Amino acid sequence: PAGRVSGGEILYKGEDLAKLDERGLNRLRWKEIALIPQSAMNGFDPVYRITEQIEEAIDAHDTWPAERKKARIEEMFALVGLERSRLNDYPHQFSGGMRQRAMIAMALVLDPTLVVADEPTTGLDVIVQDQILYRIKQIHDRLRKTMLLITHDMPVVSENCDKIVVMYAGKIMEYGGKAVFRTPYHPYTLGLCNAFPDLGGEARDLISIPKSPPDLLSPPPGCRFASRCPFATDECRKAEPPMREVQPGHVAACHHLDQVERFRREAAEPDTWRRVA
Repeated sequence: PAGRVSGGEILYKGEDLAKLDERGLNRLRWKEIALIPQSAMNGFDPVYRITEQIEEAIDAHDTWPAERKKARIEEMFALVGLERSRLNDYPHQFSGGMRQRAMIAMALVLDPTLVVADEPTTGLDVIVQDQILYRIKQIHDRLRKTMLLITHDMPVVSENCDKIVVMYAGKIMEYGGKAVFRTPYHPYTLGLCNAFPDLGGEARDLISIPKSPPDLLSPPPGCRFASRCPFATDECRKAEPPMREVQPGHVAACHHLDQVERFRREAAEPDTWRRVA
């Protein structure tokens, strides 16, 4: 069935979440692990006040008196920049950016250890995006929360993340610190860097990665990026590459890491990628 976990582990504090039943997962939701979903536009029930919905998350785990719940929600509203006067508003009375901030407040209300932010700025204009990211970074710095930011926006990653994981078709291609974008090793990371403008550098033509990702219902053997990689060999198409350390704390999954200097030079040329199309 769709969404079934067929293998692997999801480890959190040494516990495999994939083996937990619904009761075990509910023990962790909001209390230990909280989610800031992709679209706060649809994240709240339109017929209930936002405060009532945040209280519901509290009631699922604790039996706080009404005054304590109100004080905690007021504290979270202040943290994300929402006025106390909006506590009893309905979702439709909030702008998109305000709803996203209210969703952040809801995620933090039970003081979770891990906060997962899934594309938290999707559907928001650039100015509001910047405000949301500022709030998330402020919360990270002030509360020292572990935050997992999922996004396709490379500038957002490079500006806000301490550790970076580059994934393609469900597999990790490269992992490390900010050096992942400064000195990339995997051809996919090289392709991503060439497809995004460098706002602090010289103007240049952007180079797109040709073709489309593979069908994940029947993934190909070998490296999943091989069909779009200009440097792929028969080995890449047959055998999945292992993760190898290229620098302390920096790993990549490629059979040909010894040729990375050539890859970096050639990946900057549009003709290199045209031979894949």
